[in-house]
Amino acid sequence: MKTIFALVDCNNFYVSCERVFDPSLAGRPVVVLSNNDGNVVARSNEAKALGVPFAAPAHECAPLVKRHNMAVFSSNYALYGDMSQRVMSIVAGFAPEMEIYSIDEAFLSLGDLAGVDPLDYAARIRETVRRWTGIPVSVGIAPTKTLAKLANRLAKRDPACGGVLALDGRSDLDSILDGVATGDVWGVGPRYSAMLARHGIRTARELRDASDAFVRKRMTVTGLRTVHELRGRSCIELEGAAPPKKGIVSSRSFGRPVVELAELSEAVASYTARAAEKLRCQRSAASLMCVFVSTNPFRDDPQYYNIITRRLPAPTADTAELIRHARADLERIYRPGFRYKKTGVFLSEIVPADSLQLDLFAAAEPSEERARLMATVDIINARLGRGAVYYAAEGVRKAWRMRQERLSRRFTTRWDELPVAVAG
Repeated sequence: MKTIFALVDCNNFYVSCERVFDPSLAGRPVVVLSNNDGNVVARSNEAKALGVPFAAPAHECAPLVKRHNMAVFSSNYALYGDMSQRVMSIVAGFAPEMEIYSIDEAFLSLGDLAGVDPLDYAARIRETVRRWTGIPVSVGIAPTKTLAKLANRLAKRDPACGGVLALDGRSDLDSILDGVATGDVWGVGPRYSAMLARHGIRTARELRDASDAFVRKRMTVTGLRTVHELRGRSCIELEGAAPPKKGIVSSRSFGRPVVELAELSEAVASYTARAAEKLRCQRSAASLMCVFVSTNPFRDDPQYYNIITRRLPAPTADTAELIRHARADLERIYRPGFRYKKTGVFLSEIVPADSLQLDLFAAAEPSEERARLMATVDIINARLGRGAVYYAAEGVRKAWRMRQERLSRRFTTRWDELPVAVAG
């Protein structure tokens, strides 16, 4: 049976989330900044048209921002994460199988869509998501994931498409592929694109028509799968669930230089708690922990970097135990007299939580009470917002946390920040 794929992609997702709760931003240029308000990570179409580059340092964009009255926001991860979950739950209702590809993208397997017009179906997805969440999406439909990705890209860029495009059965597919550079094909990076150009292959159509022997030799079997997908043969399966991570990093740059061990210790405890939460979310435990500290290499200050690795007595995802080890290791590598820019933890040698190899000489086995406590903390934080319950070791004021001077409210995850409607 022939399978049809769809890629649903939110348009300018971070910007769109901000606009949902502030209609006055419609039509106004908007940008969203990265951690510590450093660089531009999202732009509205209006901001793109004014020449704001992606990843541009915020201070370099200041003249444009002032001249065109741009709205500027710090990244509101709590809001974006919750809005993503809402969009994905709606999209999941349109297909028997879904792969969440990123925070703002999802692949759908639509079966054969017998008797259903693909464009009508795509338009229905788009309209439902917009009506129920306020987030605009583009939908690309095709017989392979690679072509669906391409269809989505074209639907987003061409206003005539109305946000939807189906490539299945198109008689003008050759001319469409002629207009796509190899570097714009999913799975073909800059290095392969440059190599292909040296061999006279510059468009998606020319890549599709290249010989299997050439592609296998120059781009390996992975590249050959991409070429077969461009020919309409599905070679990349849908991944229903993301595989467990083999390593988890939790780290942020500070909003200001940190010099005191007490503040560093709070930060390490906070990052460790987040890493432990991620472990439990994928039902895993870590066997190895690394803690690191770093000064700012871009400042004319005395420089220091260090990392320490610890093998845990037994694999664990218990926040309290991980925090205890992380703080002890931090004390070993901390050196006074430095202005620290960053610290963090890295958990590795991750194993399934339901098949732990315990330490024969351990003083005690992990208790069911501790596991229930961790599960309760996760449930409360999921319902009331991250940080509703936290360990005292993480600090209260957290003056070290990253700079977010233009942060909007967490409209959907905090009771005290809910939007207020005024009638009359």
